[in-house]
Amino acid sequence: MMRKVAKGLLGLIGLLVVVAIGLMVWEPLAASTPAPPPPHRYDTVIARDTFGVPHIFGKTDPDVAYGVAYAHAEDDFSTLQEAIAMSRGRLGALTGQDGAKVDYALALLGARATVDRDYDKQPADVRALLDGYASGLNHYAERHPGEVRMRKLFPVDGRDIATGFVLRTPFFFGLDQVLGALSSDLPPPRESAGPTPDAPDPKAIPAGQDASEGNMNGSNAFVVAPKRSADRFTRVVSNSHQPWKGPVAWYELVIHSGTGWNFAGATFPGVPYPVLGHNERLGWTNTVNRPDLVDVYKLSMEQDGTHYRFDGKSLPLQSTRVWLPVRFGPFVLPIPKTVYRAVQGPVIVNRNGAFAMRYGGADQLRMVEEYYRLTRAQDFTQWQKALAIQGVSATNFLYGDAAGNIAYFYNAAFPNRKQGFDYRQVLPGDTSRDLMAGTVPWAQVPRNVNPASGFLANANNTPFQSAGEGSEMNPADWSPLLGIETDTTNRGTRAVELMGQDGSISDADLHRIKYDTGVSRLSWAARWYDDLARVDAKGDKQIDAAKALMAKWNWRFDGNNPAEALAAILLRAGQSWHYVRKPEKIPREELAKAAAYLAKHFGRLDPPLGQVLRLRQGPGKYAVDLPLDGAPDVLRAASTWDEAPDGRLVVKHGDSFVMFMAWDKAGRVSSTSIQPYGAATTRPGSPHYTDQAALFVAHRTKPVRFRPADLRGHTERVYRP
Repeated sequence: MMRKVAKGLLGLIGLLVVVAIGLMVWEPLAASTPAPPPPHRYDTVIARDTFGVPHIFGKTDPDVAYGVAYAHAEDDFSTLQEAIAMSRGRLGALTGQDGAKVDYALALLGARATVDRDYDKQPADVRALLDGYASGLNHYAERHPGEVRMRKLFPVDGRDIATGFVLRTPFFFGLDQVLGALSSDLPPPRESAGPTPDAPDPKAIPAGQDASEGNMNGSNAFVVAPKRSADRFTRVVSNSHQPWKGPVAWYELVIHSGTGWNFAGATFPGVPYPVLGHNERLGWTNTVNRPDLVDVYKLSMEQDGTHYRFDGKSLPLQSTRVWLPVRFGPFVLPIPKTVYRAVQGPVIVNRNGAFAMRYGGADQLRMVEEYYRLTRAQDFTQWQKALAIQGVSATNFLYGDAAGNIAYFYNAAFPNRKQGFDYRQVLPGDTSRDLMAGTVPWAQVPRNVNPASGFLANANNTPFQSAGEGSEMNPADWSPLLGIETDTTNRGTRAVELMGQDGSISDADLHRIKYDTGVSRLSWAARWYDDLARVDAKGDKQIDAAKALMAKWNWRFDGNNPAEALAAILLRAGQSWHYVRKPEKIPREELAKAAAYLAKHFGRLDPPLGQVLRLRQGPGKYAVDLPLDGAPDVLRAASTWDEAPDGRLVVKHGDSFVMFMAWDKAGRVSSTSIQPYGAATTRPGSPHYTDQAALFVAHRTKPVRFRPADLRGHTERVYRP
């Protein structure tokens, strides 16, 4: 009997071993790998400047794209592999449950199907560019097989690169928030802050007020025309806020093609060219905008659960079974999910019913061509023609050029909508009366071109607050069906406040404004601080002490006031409800939590801001741990942070790639830039792991050596990949 039991146990153990091995090896065996792009000899040279920034030279544009991929892989191959895994629906197998959510979105939105349908319709030069980039990644993987994190991830092809564009683009305007809410059985998030801006009209910002005494995620952008510039230069400041690491972290580069394609700026992992920056004649930057681009419809389901009613007919709910690979330790489990689709678009089924979504810029990949054409434009007319492709679903574009033009485009692929329906609410999904195909024509996209004020600014606030008194866009000129946001930010209000007061903006003025740490007395944040000041301590000594400390605060975060650490934590608490359009948090609770945190970790309520707020990057000999200034929703942005075991607030998002661009009176361009860490953010053994950190902390920038001649004497390595 014992022998039978032992034999049975051995058999069970053997079966478990076989199952465990199967769970460790099944995913790459089941994965399919595309054929690589056609063989081609790429003529590419990479020159690394003294900060490790790659300057990529190619005979043709695909030669450049090949070098972009190879150089980026040298600095951050790990993240690039995640971008490829994402486009293949294999991110869950690489990173676990969070990656599986992205794989689900890929299937739900049909991103890969869109590319398979439309890829061959793209212009030949665009496809050649994508093939060149894919070939550069493949070449790096071949040379460094030990760095490849997943079997059968390589080779990649142009379709893989295009799929990444299609999947990521709608998340910039908040589709992920809608997906997350519906997937959690919650109603869709609010898509409007209300009918009117939630901060004062620009004319309420006194032109003569002394800003130095005045009072979450996002970006800042500033543009100054020659007529408002102290030296008659055109100036653009790019200050897009992105995570400091990961799939949407900025990567700086300069490109030069023998065809005349020259550009300096930054890109994302998986993108074959810069997406903001400048060429010889023009430049631009982007900030996130949040128009209402997602329409949600509740379907009227039949009792069988497989059909829905639409215009009096019973239609089948399209369903597709997908298997999501999800890593748990050494094992990868296949998790089944079903994705649905109706007439309106992708469908999520939850406890409250079945909800279909129609969103701006869905089911197309024109954004790949659009960004490329923007970088090749040589004047304002060509640049606008590229923007009119309307492939980029949503993001503000702020522009300046050598001819002195400045412009702000509230760019979005606005869905066509019908009068008589409230698209901010969940709509009935059983009728075509509230459904309209197509996108609002380019001519109807809101814009502010060459305003009389001579300046433009945006910091993720309403476009009706961007150029100062007398130069703002009029809300009455634009259809309410566009769903234009009315939200404001302290950064937006403060930018208009500071720029509006300065009748002759110098280069030094613009640096001062960009690095400003103040809270405007006219902002939502000021109202939040007022509510905190009115808190009844009810005998709580720590709350009383916190209130007394806040009463001494000077409304800045420059490291010179004892209340700044407390004020910064409270500002982030405010951001957590204001930016996402949620009800205000209870001031007394937030004041108590902030005070308790500082008392626990620092033994006092007034530690210096730089002792609390940190820039940390490690490990290794190039590791840094430096003090920071700034706070959430101030122009010197420290948007989000992690709470370290020692209580320090380690910033991970906010000011990231910063670029100052200028065209002088002769039209000649110059620029400087900076990053929080360095060019090689995931290579601890590289001297460029953190070599920009000290400059970043000190509000300093480094020269962008845009012209090849400027590189002489400033290169550390020149090579062919």
